[in-house]
Amino acid sequence: MLTKQFRPFFIVSKLPFFVRTMSSSSTIPPRDSVKRHAHSDFEIVQEARPKFDADHHLFYTKSPNAENWKPGQGANSDDWKKHKKIDFDPYAEGRSPINNYKLMVSGITPRPIAFISTISKDGVTNLAPFSYFEVVNSDPIIFTVGISKGTGFEKDTASNLKATGEATINIISEWFIEAANFTCTNAPRNVSEWPLSGLTKAKSVKVAPALVAESAFSVEVKVRQVVEFTSHRTGNASGELFILEGVHVHVREDVVDEELANVDLAKLKPVARCGGITYTPAIQAFEIPRPAYEVEVEPKPEVKALLENEEK
Repeated sequence: MLTKQFRPFFIVSKLPFFVRTMSSSSTIPPRDSVKRHAHSDFEIVQEARPKFDADHHLFYTKSPNAENWKPGQGANSDDWKKHKKIDFDPYAEGRSPINNYKLMVSGITPRPIAFISTISKDGVTNLAPFSYFEVVNSDPIIFTVGISKGTGFEKDTASNLKATGEATINIISEWFIEAANFTCTNAPRNVSEWPLSGLTKAKSVKVAPALVAESAFSVEVKVRQVVEFTSHRTGNASGELFILEGVHVHVREDVVDEELANVDLAKLKPVARCGGITYTPAIQAFEIPRPAYEVEVEPKPEVKALLENEEK
């Protein structure tokens, strides 16, 4: 694993840019050959499904066992005892790395999606969604984005981030999910996905890449660090982790409160990614207050006794 340190807001790299090609021993198939769903004819399956309810409203319920759960109780049912967990080495001989990809994206769900806008050093714009994404700090505002290089080819987004050090992250909402998804197409290098999506560019304040005007929540970012990963099988570069700092925020006035502190989930209508080609909107939610130790544990002997039992 190689860690490249960058000065804030500016990429400093002594490594020449090049595209690595996979060795002949690699078992990773080309991107287009990865089957991401189990349908023999997706159009037929899709035709039989009901239309999406664009007028749905986010509603809140109680948590699954709000009335009866007590500290120390554990799970709400014993169903988990009926099935054993299968353990295995994900790098075992004969196991395809594609199976690890499918397992991770279907097991770690739902995931937020970063809709990333970048520009190449030659001025070619790029737009692409990434669900290996998370916000990991608030002071400074830090995001992480993982970009795979498993097929041996560096994606335009990764190339652009390293070349210019700038991007915008835009949150995808229900009202433009199809447009965002079309940017996933395997377009030739240096072909912009913007016109294919039909989405609108909006000018950024501190970075060159455009914002997605249709997005209700966008953040201008600059590269702070890049971490490269190598394949256990081939030793070739298999992906990179980009650590990005948020330097300017854009949020639509109708989805945020007056303090610019809280975004309304019901109005944002974000779309999250699950496994394969499955996505999910925010339809149902529940709230669970965080327990205060000095209120829920310290003054209650029956709860504090749980800690004493653990120590024994």
